[in-house]
Amino acid sequence: MPTSVSSGPAISRPPLLRLLVLLTLGTVAVALWYLTSYSLRGDGDVRWYPEEAGCELSQGPCRAPLGEGGRLTLDLGAEGEIRALEVLAMTVALEGVEAESVMVDFIGRDMDMGLHRYPLVRQADGAFRGEGQIPICTEAVMPWRARVIVTRGDHRLGSGFNFEAERSRL
Repeated sequence: MPTSVSSGPAISRPPLLRLLVLLTLGTVAVALWYLTSYSLRGDGDVRWYPEEAGCELSQGPCRAPLGEGGRLTLDLGAEGEIRALEVLAMTVALEGVEAESVMVDFIGRDMDMGLHRYPLVRQADGAFRGEGQIPICTEAVMPWRARVIVTRGDHRLGSGFNFEAERSRL
């Protein structure tokens, strides 16, 4: 005689509990993403200096003091508009500072657009050069910050420059 196993009444979770579980998992995922993003940037030990006022990277090079007589100059090689997805010929010139390495980060000012870091290479004339690009913009004009990080010995110096990038014409 066949026996049937009867399962009792199915216990279901209340819809509110399901929603709270999903919200909790989402919050944990966002927190882990933010923590990972922050730790990958690795800029917690950088001594930051303000840029000189009134500079527009789209019009030419911008400068910033680096303490104790040092100075850096950033040139994105842009003539006029800075456009997303276009290759930028970046140059960082240093005065009064000996550097082992230089890198440029592009960071969305109003929106986290991820890590866009470009290491530059020292040239024979002492300047650091390399190429980089602004990632695709979600808006017609987006505010960005170019952060220059200079490594010398066991410490790092840096400055940042605000600019706007326009969406590329396709």
